[in-house]
Amino acid sequence: MKHFGLIGFPLGHSFSKKFFTEKFKQENIDAQYDLYELTNLLEFENLLTETELYGLNVTIPYKEKVIQYLDELDETAAEIGAVNVIKFIRGDGNLKLKGYNSDAIGFENSLAPLLKPYHQKALILGTGGASKAIDYTLRKLGIITTFVSRTAKPGSLTYDQLNEDILNENLVIINASPVGTFPHADECPNIPYQFLTDKHLLFDAVYNPTETLFLKKGKEQKAQTLNGEGMLTGQAIAAWKIWNE
Repeated sequence: MKHFGLIGFPLGHSFSKKFFTEKFKQENIDAQYDLYELTNLLEFENLLTETELYGLNVTIPYKEKVIQYLDELDETAAEIGAVNVIKFIRGDGNLKLKGYNSDAIGFENSLAPLLKPYHQKALILGTGGASKAIDYTLRKLGIITTFVSRTAKPGSLTYDQLNEDILNENLVIINASPVGTFPHADECPNIPYQFLTDKHLLFDAVYNPTETLFLKKGKEQKAQTLNGEGMLTGQAIAAWKIWNE
């Protein structure tokens, strides 16, 4: 039996375990997918010695920090600077860990069909590992990006700087932060929702709940909305291909 899993913290409401467990059952694959909740990334070394793994997914807060433990990055992951897939390559008694980023694949396949010619600039809410993959993908699609953070950073905006002019200019708004995730579904990013229009496209990387408060408020202003479920499914399918290449 081959072992796969997810590392991160916390992992109470993981999509990945359900997705892969159902996939293995339906396709009669002799494999198991487990959740490895690491309170500290130092525990990663113990995990490597305790379990013969063939592949891992990586989620918050380790998409950037895990890179120090890897032997190699594929070109996309290196450019993004974040990893959400680790492939375990065994041969001649050696083990090599190679990092990939399938978040970019899942995000592009999910968002691209909704883009219109006037979607030329985007705000990315959050500056973590997921936001890096989203930024990479948007720029690849020819969209100019600006990060929005709670604290002032060079080249970024803070939430209190957002106004009508900025929202009129940026018709794509991506929530790449965990704000609004269950059980904190009554929370949402602090943007001036009253300035949204029917030309705005709001994407939330959060998938639980299926409609976050961020998306609800956007819909009230006639904005087009999309949650992170398609991105999540897409990155999981891409991860499985990577592990089996």
